[in-house]
Amino acid sequence: MRSLLFVPGDSEKKLGKAFGAGADVVIVDLEDSVAAENKPSARDIAARFIAGHRHRTKSAIYVRVNDLSTGLTDDDLAALVPAKPDGIILPKSNSGQDVQQLSAKLRVHEAENGLPDGAIRILPIITETAAGVLAAATYAKASARLAGVTWGAEDLSAAIGARTARDERGRYTDLFRFARTMTILAAGAAEVAAIDTVFPDFRNMAAFEKECAEAERDGFTGKMAIHPAQVPVINAAFTPSAEAVKHSLAVVRAFAAAGNPGVVGIDGKMYDRPHLRLAERLLARARAAGIPT
Repeated sequence: MRSLLFVPGDSEKKLGKAFGAGADVVIVDLEDSVAAENKPSARDIAARFIAGHRHRTKSAIYVRVNDLSTGLTDDDLAALVPAKPDGIILPKSNSGQDVQQLSAKLRVHEAENGLPDGAIRILPIITETAAGVLAAATYAKASARLAGVTWGAEDLSAAIGARTARDERGRYTDLFRFARTMTILAAGAAEVAAIDTVFPDFRNMAAFEKECAEAERDGFTGKMAIHPAQVPVINAAFTPSAEAVKHSLAVVRAFAAAGNPGVVGIDGKMYDRPHLRLAERLLARARAAGIPT
């Protein structure tokens, strides 16, 4: 998962554009982008569109349901699981226990709709509440359905009363940098994908490209998008370069040729086991992006 594109679930026009945007994942949204009075119709529109048009896209289809505290999650699942989405985005997740609760609900809906147990994955947004940030470590081993973890800044701002998530230079303030860091560490502990949050100013492509590059540098493997124009930028930023793939292959092959020792030398430089693990991770990302290794 490199690019994950949000699209409101109550607009067939926008759903059509999103399905053709080339994102690795299309997130059909039933939460923030849908007004309260439109949620019932959004479920119907989204379910019919996914069922009738998913053959038109190579993207995986995830659905962002309303969070567990709203009392709307069950209705969302009842309407959308029959459309066989690939995954569910869980907003305002407070801990790994919320993932387990959603997993139990999914198990029932899968059985009722003839789907294999565990067919639908879960991607929680883990920093939209103060409790969620503090519980980042609880996602490790929470569920086999866990596809990754991601984070959000806007809802956290509202939850704690911060006037803004960024400073006058456009950089995240320390609090939100902490939430971002906890997301990367939570993903590492759970051995799942770390997905960076959205960049709202979709017209500022220079700043967006910079943020994508920094996210990839720091260990994120993908990023969420709010506009189709952001998708190719994300895909480019999170696809390993030919040079990086070549170097990683050299590291892996050197360890294999030497009988997998603790340290090998390549072109006068020493590489140890952490370098091997990093090379293996990059090659796995390259293969997922369709790059032969």
